[in-house]
Amino acid sequence: MFSVLGSSGIYAEAMPLSIETNISLKSPGNPAVTYKLNQSAEGLLKAQRELPIQIKQEQTNNGDVSEIKITLTAKERVYYNLEQIYSLPGVNHNDCEFYMPGFWYHRNLRSPKEAPSFHTSDSWQVREDRLSTPLTGIYNNKTGDYYIVLRIDDFKYESLAPHNSGETILSGKTSLGFTGFRNINGNSALVFGFPYHEAPKTYIRKLTLNPSVQAFEKLEKGETRQLVWTIKKSKAQDYSAFVADVWNYSYDTFKPQQVKTAYDTALAKKVLSNFFVESYVDKYDLKYFSGVHMRIDNCASTPSVEIGFVGRVLLNAFNALEYGEETGNNDLVKKANSIFDSFLQYGFTSNGFFREFVDYGRNSETSIYSIRRQSEGVFAILNYLNYEKKKGRKHPEWEVKIKTILSNFLKLQGADGSFPRKFDDKFNVSDASGGSTPSATLPLTMAYTYFKNKAYLDAAKSTAIYLEKELISKSDYFSSTLDANCEDKEASLYASTAMYYLSMVTNGKERDHYVDMSKQAAYFSLSWYYMWDVPFAGGQMLGDVDFKSRGWGNVSVENNHIDVFIFEFATVLDWLAKERKEPRFSEFSQVIKTSMLQLMPVEGHMFNIGKVGYYPEVVQHTNWDYGKNGKGFYNDIFAPGWTVASLWQMLSPDRVENYFNNKK
Repeated sequence: MFSVLGSSGIYAEAMPLSIETNISLKSPGNPAVTYKLNQSAEGLLKAQRELPIQIKQEQTNNGDVSEIKITLTAKERVYYNLEQIYSLPGVNHNDCEFYMPGFWYHRNLRSPKEAPSFHTSDSWQVREDRLSTPLTGIYNNKTGDYYIVLRIDDFKYESLAPHNSGETILSGKTSLGFTGFRNINGNSALVFGFPYHEAPKTYIRKLTLNPSVQAFEKLEKGETRQLVWTIKKSKAQDYSAFVADVWNYSYDTFKPQQVKTAYDTALAKKVLSNFFVESYVDKYDLKYFSGVHMRIDNCASTPSVEIGFVGRVLLNAFNALEYGEETGNNDLVKKANSIFDSFLQYGFTSNGFFREFVDYGRNSETSIYSIRRQSEGVFAILNYLNYEKKKGRKHPEWEVKIKTILSNFLKLQGADGSFPRKFDDKFNVSDASGGSTPSATLPLTMAYTYFKNKAYLDAAKSTAIYLEKELISKSDYFSSTLDANCEDKEASLYASTAMYYLSMVTNGKERDHYVDMSKQAAYFSLSWYYMWDVPFAGGQMLGDVDFKSRGWGNVSVENNHIDVFIFEFATVLDWLAKERKEPRFSEFSQVIKTSMLQLMPVEGHMFNIGKVGYYPEVVQHTNWDYGKNGKGFYNDIFAPGWTVASLWQMLSPDRVENYFNNKK
């Protein structure tokens, strides 16, 4: 094997890796032929017959990391796909869990069979731009050993592919290879290669698996292509520590830098505030900023209003009120207050829940409610009430409404501290999954501070017990987002943020424990955020405008696109960096905060968005899409309500501490 730094700190002797290499060569119009390669004494990889391509492999070992360098040189024009297999001797596949950042956690068993998961196969390999870092990790639960393969490249090139299944010759150069894991006769193996080859299926849109796709890149006679991977073996006490180790290693390898943009906080908020100006709708009983189900090309307001999730109407009303008063914009203040007044009068069900989603165009509204949207509504109103109190303005009717909904929360909370994901106005639970529980921790903690009612704090602490036992200790973050039921970024982000909020109202060892829990969950949230810049082909808008994906987060296993979901998390990272002396967190927070402002739509730089400040949502960075536009573009329908709210929260880093410290 190769050298390994174990817990004793002593390196084993470095030995070359035993890697099986295959090359598939395609002649246009004919099926590809695959050749097994064997290493010769001079370091060349050769097949049993003479091939029109020379393949040289070099290995170097440095401690627990080995570098694999492949040099391909065409003897004549050739179309190729290279595969490497590193079998892990004695590592039983059934003892292992797997990791592809931002796409695969454990065995993806929270995901349905229509998305990549062990439900469909126990062996998967995917194109690298699906992943927040182009790597695969295998963790052995029996021994704690883990193995990762990481691709090293400048990732400059991408090309268009005529087909999204079967064998396809690329239109030009690509920088995208593939990575994954395979069950070989009961043992685990890392598989990787170039260009991309997805198997056993390729994931093309929501809950749609296509047959495998294998891409072939052309090399002209005399042309050379060099490929580099690193393979690392180490040890971790559990899957959670494994993910943290791999994130730190990846960060130190890629060293992502801040993205240069023209936006400071003041300018960014000024541009985003145009959303409040143009999206205001006042022709129904509920007044709102229209932020869901709209077209990207015209951004016309729609008759749908959503309290939280992708709508975030009440949080945007608070943002507009605060900004309007800061800048002397009385029109914004008037709009914001009319929204609050309308929701106070018309925004509640008979049992005191928020009316979560109302579609005036169809004269319908949801009768199934979610702890996530309800929590985000309470969160927004508590921010509003606390702000108003500091201004000397009282709202006793609002306080009564919020106490009622908080009482409802206490009725819904399970004995284990969890909250059901979905329920109706009569408290009948339709989805008992606890993955959305951390969204309730925030308003419960805030309510304790605002109302001085210890019952809210007890409920918040009870959620923390559940989160630690069922999500954090099991590194199992799921079912937070409402349009998918699978492994997702938002569950870990909310869990980390929940512990941050609890640290604001506790002291001593209890507070320290919440800080530790926040950090543990933060690594999983961070694992969804891109370390690198995926390449785009010419003609793909995101590439043509020089978009950098670093700092943007993938969404979930089901929804394989990137977005600007961040809210308080950048602030949490800055806080954790100080609390636990982890400079990587604050450094990467700066990458996020700069990169996420890249696609700000302003006159002359609209990035295919119809109105200034309507920030894009579904940023399609790989060959997955919702059925419209594809890689390098957005879906045709988007929800700027939450994107504006998310960036606004990111741009207001003192908001949380000021709330709990009761500062003006």
